[in-house]
Amino acid sequence: MIQQNISLKPYNTFGLDATTKFFAEVNSVEELRTILQNPDYLLVEKLFLGEGSNILLTKDFAGLVVKINIKGIQKIDEDNTHIIIQAGAGEVWHDLVMYCVDNQYAGMENLSLIPGTVGAAPMQNIGAYGVEIKDIFEELQALNLETLAIETFKLTDCHFGYRESVFKHEFKGKYVITSVTFKLSKEPIFKISYGDIQKTLEEMGIKDLNIKAISEAVIHIRKSKLPDPAEIGNSGSFFKNPEIPKTQYDTLKEKFENIPSYPINESTVKIPAGWLIEQAGWKGFRDGRIGVHARQALVLVNYGGGTGEQIRALSEKIQASVQEKFGISLSAEVNFV
Repeated sequence: MIQQNISLKPYNTFGLDATTKFFAEVNSVEELRTILQNPDYLLVEKLFLGEGSNILLTKDFAGLVVKINIKGIQKIDEDNTHIIIQAGAGEVWHDLVMYCVDNQYAGMENLSLIPGTVGAAPMQNIGAYGVEIKDIFEELQALNLETLAIETFKLTDCHFGYRESVFKHEFKGKYVITSVTFKLSKEPIFKISYGDIQKTLEEMGIKDLNIKAISEAVIHIRKSKLPDPAEIGNSGSFFKNPEIPKTQYDTLKEKFENIPSYPINESTVKIPAGWLIEQAGWKGFRDGRIGVHARQALVLVNYGGGTGEQIRALSEKIQASVQEKFGISLSAEVNFV
């Protein structure tokens, strides 16, 4: 059933009180097709939502918002070393991770507690602590919005990059992801060298590594650094960590001795955006009802009653400040609507 003039405040993790002219929730591909075939809404602009954890609503939406609630987790195939799991696009990402951890299916544990739904995960090629979706991705199914046919996309079809995929660019607005299939391992390869995972495991007294312990360490780190959207409106990391030429990094290091980096290849390094923002003086900054989180400068927050346009304006000031101080351009990870 399509509703009218609905507040989107419960449907975005920033807690922004924008309104949509039309709103519907769908629990199956069939329901999604029915809505898309409705002649009353054929020419109306559409926005498809999961948990709304990676969008910034800068104004009211004059079209139709469709919340994707397609659920279900099922085992598709397995052999002696791997298991293939398919999940509906509306499944909460962390719930899927916990399902895999509980069943000893390895590969997702470093991605614990990332907000959002399964369907949104490949759009962003979400990643954390040395793991990205592309590392465990098998395929996805998506509804072609023109033909209303389900199409399958393999790994190479998705053109995954750093927080990038084909669905953010040439296929944006042309497909809706309905399910994602993952290839997980029965023989885990532990990745604990990134961030504070190893240090946290030591503090937890973990001596025998297992995927549950790694998941718990990641959850502990994220909770200590990132605000809970249920308490303070936010979308997690607002900016991507920029990748710059090593020659530029070497020049910067002469001026900023403590500038951290992670090598991408021989000629490129990644710089933590949070460090750049903090050094530019923004950590803990507050302007009325919005600001920059006090513990993690990478997170912009809505303390309640802020607007998306105010947060956008703040993000642009931060970008200009970092550009002026370091000569580095920050790109938003969040999608502006």
